[in-house]
Amino acid sequence: MKPELRDYFDQQLDDVMSQMPPRVHALLEEVTMYVEDHPSRKIMQEMGVRHRSQLCGLYTGVPLTDRHVELSGVLSDAIYIYREGILAMAKGRRGRIDESELRRQIRITVLHELGHYHGLDEEELESLGY
Repeated sequence: MKPELRDYFDQQLDDVMSQMPPRVHALLEEVTMYVEDHPSRKIMQEMGVRHRSQLCGLYTGVPLTDRHVELSGVLSDAIYIYREGILAMAKGRRGRIDESELRRQIRITVLHELGHYHGLDEEELESLGY
């Protein structure tokens, strides 16, 4: 990814995050958020994704609803935000990035992955608009 596009995305992400409610920021104290250009080949294989721009985000860890005392030695929870997937979702018919759509997709992706942290599955998140 070109550095200019990465910088543009990251600025939009910063702007979107600055408008998130305090509760989202508190959650991100508990769940690390990584921002990467695209998922690794291993992740793509595990998720059944054919093209790296098809995945916007990923939650890894044990959802709050599945935790119990016997869980120890488990890796920390994390959410991954993938620039290429979100940028692909924000392109209009002419292939240009729609800034308002980019910001909307960033917001949706962050909230979607935090939803997984809370134990929501894809169907539940979709019914909520995420």
